[in-house]
Amino acid sequence: MRIRHHGPAPEGRDDIKTIKSLLPYVWQFKRRVVAALACLVAAKVAGVILPLFLKDIVDKLSLPGTLLILPVAALLGYGFARLASSVFGELRDALFARVTQGSIRRIAAQLFKHLFALSLRFHMQRQTGGLSRDIERGTKGIGFLLNFMVFNILPTLLEIGMVTAILLWRYDWRFAVVTLGTIAAYIVFTLLVTEKRMVYRRSMNDLDSKANSKAIDALINYETVKYFGNEGYELDRYDTNLGKWVDSAVKNQVSLNFLNMGQGVIITAGITLLLWLSAEGVVSNTMSVGDVVLVSAYLTQLYAPLNFLGFVYREIKHALADMERMFGLMEQGEEVADRADAHPLRTSQAAIRFNHVDFGYESNRQILFDVSFSIPAGKTLAVVGSSGAGKSTLSRLLFRFYDVHSGSITINDTDIRDLTQASLRQHIGIVPQDTVLFNDTILYNIAYGRPGASEQEIVQAAKAASIHDFVMNLPDGYQTQVGERGLKLSGGEKQRVAIARTVLKNPPILILDEATSALDTRTERVIQDELRLVAKDRTTLIIAHRLSTIVDADEIIVLDHGKVLERGSHRDLISQNGRYAQMWALQQSGKDQDVPNGAA
Repeated sequence: MRIRHHGPAPEGRDDIKTIKSLLPYVWQFKRRVVAALACLVAAKVAGVILPLFLKDIVDKLSLPGTLLILPVAALLGYGFARLASSVFGELRDALFARVTQGSIRRIAAQLFKHLFALSLRFHMQRQTGGLSRDIERGTKGIGFLLNFMVFNILPTLLEIGMVTAILLWRYDWRFAVVTLGTIAAYIVFTLLVTEKRMVYRRSMNDLDSKANSKAIDALINYETVKYFGNEGYELDRYDTNLGKWVDSAVKNQVSLNFLNMGQGVIITAGITLLLWLSAEGVVSNTMSVGDVVLVSAYLTQLYAPLNFLGFVYREIKHALADMERMFGLMEQGEEVADRADAHPLRTSQAAIRFNHVDFGYESNRQILFDVSFSIPAGKTLAVVGSSGAGKSTLSRLLFRFYDVHSGSITINDTDIRDLTQASLRQHIGIVPQDTVLFNDTILYNIAYGRPGASEQEIVQAAKAASIHDFVMNLPDGYQTQVGERGLKLSGGEKQRVAIARTVLKNPPILILDEATSALDTRTERVIQDELRLVAKDRTTLIIAHRLSTIVDADEIIVLDHGKVLERGSHRDLISQNGRYAQMWALQQSGKDQDVPNGAA
């Protein structure tokens, strides 16, 4: 099945909005943030006064030999300032480490929670590979943005401001003008070129996600690829996307080289002009050798962060682009959400009623039309009908993966929209046609029905599902790994695991969604017996394909094109000689298991 991709990040990005989305998570650590900023200022002040002590040392050592005195105060001041700069810098890093990692953890947890709150519609359209890559890049982008904003951008801006003030205070105004002019030209050039480069970065991200999605999709469906011998086709698809990614990556690199060259020209021009002014001052006796050393030291201090500032700015823009997609996921609206006054469901006996339900997955394609039926507490209702009649839609609506368009679904006369989703789903157990297991142990997969259950309770559930003996005969017993999606187990074994975890959950409502239709006849009969025991005294909805499995149901309804065509017990429906009777006759004769629409 082809599923749609999220699409590229929007062109009109709002970096301020992305940063605002991040700030609440950072501000949860406000004490550490304030302390780290204080250390940052202290480290930069110590760093900026270093050249002042160095100037005093050079000037005093430049005196004639008869007047030469060891500049003890200047030397001690220089040593103290250098030590303070290092110590406060390390303290800043240590304090901010928990801010960065803690913010990433809380955002990742919030996003994970939000993804589970999104509707089934979103998850049926997403691509797992691209989604995981977006989240991975987004969380890494957060760490990068926080670290470099606090450790590079703010210190550099602070240092530029202090150096400019010192140059204005001690020297000719031209020194400050040249310094600020160089920095302004550098920043403007970097900003303009980086903005143009971002289109290549977005394209790289998109193509990277698409290539990753196709690779993961092909690997997950390994057997299907091998069945049809489509290894070459999958490789071509993957390689085509990688080729496009390479084109964008090359353009990205060329534009980066142009940016670096331009930055080098600007910095070199500024340094040369400042040294020229310093040399003029020494020649005209308005500046000492110590002043030249001071200006040179400031130039050296500014050159390294300024040169790095270009890289940091580019990477911050990249990080913002990566974060944008991740925060975009968090902005996905919840299609099905709890009402403000929703209350938990608490019952051990559940009566279910569908009242004139209309529903469609798309606005222009209705699936259910005025569907009404009820299941008294502890009773069993079976739903049969041709493929596409809307049978499985009933279970999705009962789980409230979607909300009905009109009508209502009630449990004990309470609309399920007035109940919390968590409590509703705690009261429903399901054994689906295709049981998908986690790539973990059999013990873990059974315990998933009720995390925290004791091992004894898990074993009892396994015995109830008649899988305990099978498990004990395995070399690793309950610690046996089931493989990706449970592929190491047969269909019958997977169904028994599904039954066991439903028994462990012990819900008052049970849904059997064509639970045995994919099994052979012998295995089906054995598992049907187990399902009857599990369904005893539970309100049970059976979605059936093989009619022989539901002859004992208290009531059977026949769906046709989303409408209830017939209803009654097995005996009643046979006597009516309608659609159900035709389906029964065909299945008994072995000619067909599905009646074509309109055959009755």
